[in-house]
This record gives sequence, C-alpha cells and structure tokens, in this order.
Amino acid sequence: MKKTLVLATVLGLLASTASAQQGVAGTWLTASGVAQVKIGPCPDAANGPICGFVAGLIDPKGPDKKVVAPDAATDYRNENPALRGRKVLGMPLIWGFKATSDPNAFEDGKIYNGENGKTYNANITLQPDGKLRLRGYVGTPMFGETQLWTRVN
Repeated sequence: MKKTLVLATVLGLLASTASAQQGVAGTWLTASGVAQVKIGPCPDAANGPICGFVAGLIDPKGPDKKVVAPDAATDYRNENPALRGRKVLGMPLIWGFKATSDPNAFEDGKIYNGENGKTYNANITLQPDGKLRLRGYVGTPMFGETQLWTRVN
C-alpha cells in the first residue's frame, strides 16, 4: 500500500512536470467541453507569441439548434455579419498576447467566445496542476470570468 502511494505520487509529479515543460502549447478542451483549441506560436508574429485555433468540435449545432457535422459548423453568432459564414474549424480563438516574465503566462491578449460571438480581453496562465487558466474580461481583469481548460495532448 505504501509503495503504491509513493509510486502514484511520483507519477503525478512527473506528469505535472512534463505538462509544465510543454507550456501552454498543445491542444486543449474548453471549459464547456464543446471545442478543442490548438495553441502554439502565431503564424504571424504581429499577432503575438501564441495563438489558438479551433481544432475540433464536439456535437456542434447550427442556427436551428440541430447538430451539424464539425466541418459544416459556421460562426453564425458572430457580432460581425461578414464573419457569420466562416467555418469554425480552423477559426482563430486567441491572439494578441504579450509574454510575461513567467514563460507559462501571457497577458493583454484577446479571446473570441464562439458561444456568444463576442471578443474579450484575456490573460492565460498554465497552472501547476497542468490546467490552462483563461481569464476573459471587459476593461479590467477584475470584471471577468475565469475558465479552466484541460490538456488533450
């Protein structure tokens, strides 16, 4: 029993260390469980050091609330009518962040919420437990909402 507890503790520490070494890069399941977001270096450095794009959808729905194929899902809730027809898969979700002194934290970026069609200011931090903490806000972080995303890979 004691050996099992020690082994479980060591494995847990190794897993959290490996997760921290990966940093925020990787694929994450959103807090709502409806999308997977791939985070990595921005294709255009002008958008900041990290960007995130929708990599997968779980049971996406169309404007009629019926389930559609992931590759057919569109951004129909977007506040900008010109963007309502764009495909959700591959859509940018996070961008514009600034690096901090902590290599696992980024601030002053933007996050798009496809569930309500709005864009918010945001900060991102990799937690010691391997979860990704996103704080979306309007104006100041004090007036916002925190979500925890889970690493998929």
